[in-house]
Amino acid sequence: MARLRKTARREQILLELQHHPHVRTSELATRFGVSTETVRRDVEALSQEGLIRRAYGGASIAPMGAQPPFGERDRARIEERAMIAARAAELVRPGEVLMIDAGSTTHQFALSLASVARDLTVLTNSVAVASALAQNETIQVVICPGDFMAREVGIYGAETIDFIARYNANRAFIGASGLTAGGITEVNRLAVGVKRAMLRQSLESYLLVDHSKFDVNLLATVEPLSALTGLVTNEQPTGPLAKALSDARVEVHVAG
Repeated sequence: MARLRKTARREQILLELQHHPHVRTSELATRFGVSTETVRRDVEALSQEGLIRRAYGGASIAPMGAQPPFGERDRARIEERAMIAARAAELVRPGEVLMIDAGSTTHQFALSLASVARDLTVLTNSVAVASALAQNETIQVVICPGDFMAREVGIYGAETIDFIARYNANRAFIGASGLTAGGITEVNRLAVGVKRAMLRQSLESYLLVDHSKFDVNLLATVEPLSALTGLVTNEQPTGPLAKALSDARVEVHVAG
C-alpha cells in the first residue's frame, strides 16, 4: 500500500477492525509504509475518541458499552465538528425554539449558535451547551432538571425526560455515538431516553455526527433513521448507510 496521510491511515485502521477483531501495529506500519511509532500515535488518537481499544501489540474493536468522557471527546476532531456545527446553525431561524442534547458535537453547535443566532429559546440537558449559549444575550436558555453526570457534563433521569415532555420545539439537534442503517446508536444508556424525548417533542429532528460514527453499532439503539429529518455531517455517507438514509427520506447536509 502506498504511503497514506494521517486521516487516511486512521480510516483504514477502522476499516480493518470492521473485518478483524485485532490488528497488529507492525503489520499496519509495513502496509502503510510508515514507522511503528506513527501507527501507535494513530491508535492512541483513535482510542482517545473511543473508536477502538489499545491492545498488546496493536488495537482491537472498542467495547460497545464504553466511550471516553466528554472532556476527551470535546478535544477530538475539533475541525470536523466545528464545520458540522456551522452547517447546522444555518438551519436555524430567528424566533425558533430548539432542543439540544448533551455531547461534544452539540457543544460545538452551541458555540456556533452563540456567535450567529438571534432570538432563540433553547431547552437543553447540557451544562456545557447552556454555558456556551449564555454568551449570546438574545438566546433564552432553559436547563432541564434531573441528576447531574459529571463525566458527560449533562443532566439525566426520569425527571429530565418528564420535563422535556412538557415542552415543544421547532427543531431538535442531537449527537450520538454511532449511526448505522438500523438507526441511531448510543453508548450512554441514560442519554437514550433524553434523545428520544427531544426527538418526540420536536417538529424537525437533526443528528449531528462526523463520518467516524458511520456504521458504528453500539449498546443501545435510540431510534430508527425514520425519526430524523436530517443528518448534518462532514462527509457523504456511502454503501448500505447511504441507501438506508435515502429510503428513510433523511436529508443529508454535508458541511464544507
